[in-house]
Amino acid sequence: MSAIPLAGKVCIVTGATRGIGKGIALQLAEKGGKIYITGRTLDPPKGSGVGGSLRDTVDEIKARGGTCIPVQCDHSKDADIERLFDQVKRENEGRLDVLVNNAYSANNDLLDSLGATFWEISTDMWDNVNIVGLRNHYMCSVYAARMMVPRKRGLIVNVSSAGGLRYMFNVAYGIGKEACDRMAADCGYELKKHNVAFVSLWPGLVATETALYKFNNVDVLKHKEIAGGLGLKQVVEQGETIEFTGQCVAALANDPDIMKVSGKTVLTCDLARKYGLKDKEGRVTMDITQVNVLLNRSGHSWLAYLVPNFVRIPKWLLALGGNKFA
Repeated sequence: MSAIPLAGKVCIVTGATRGIGKGIALQLAEKGGKIYITGRTLDPPKGSGVGGSLRDTVDEIKARGGTCIPVQCDHSKDADIERLFDQVKRENEGRLDVLVNNAYSANNDLLDSLGATFWEISTDMWDNVNIVGLRNHYMCSVYAARMMVPRKRGLIVNVSSAGGLRYMFNVAYGIGKEACDRMAADCGYELKKHNVAFVSLWPGLVATETALYKFNNVDVLKHKEIAGGLGLKQVVEQGETIEFTGQCVAALANDPDIMKVSGKTVLTCDLARKYGLKDKEGRVTMDITQVNVLLNRSGHSWLAYLVPNFVRIPKWLLALGGNKFA
């Protein structure tokens, strides 16, 4: 890999005002990419408790010597999405190398509704989760493919989660995430002959600004079922940093054999092993396929001690956890 692995590459990261999107933008820019970032908030909000704006991300990228173009965009509006891609196409002679579909508008709703059933939650939850978190991903992918296919190269990434396999947060969330994984599979199938890759990426539990703020100000610790039986606050605080997902996306974008995983769902823990990635301060991230990790999380620490690190759950067995056939 070159010293500046993404030099000259044009990238779009949606929803980059904070959280995983910001972490991805920081890493892609740090590695030489020309990054377009989107978000609804241009300037820092006041009194939100969480903060985050396009201006904040731009300032941090520039401080690291990166190149960043902020585009204020409401991803629930088709006109805004079309305008974003028109701008990127116009300013880069039709070139787009990487699209990261990360925009999401339901983080607060998910945490505020923990423990409630789908019939108890307002039907607005569906739109809050899946207009930006799913439909928008499809729309952006359509516009990106129209730029990538003629050039016979490019990478599209859907930021998804294990909620696409097993119950997590609520019904609307799980449906949206499984659909994101399916989108990567089916779009990847159609894009394969054009040498354009499409993957769905599962980060581990990530210590985002919103999650940490909520866990410090809202009583969510009683909802342990989405954290493997552990206190969710403790798990998230020990989880991946927002920039670790960015490292993974940057490595995928620089992989000459990326088409081998196109159409697949990939996990950040697997990419860490494949590319030799470490999180902040050299920390090795949690591997959710590692048997001793799972034993530890379920309270069987004595048994986990006896199982070697290389023993992992095969992906076919992991997939059975979401089996919907009788």
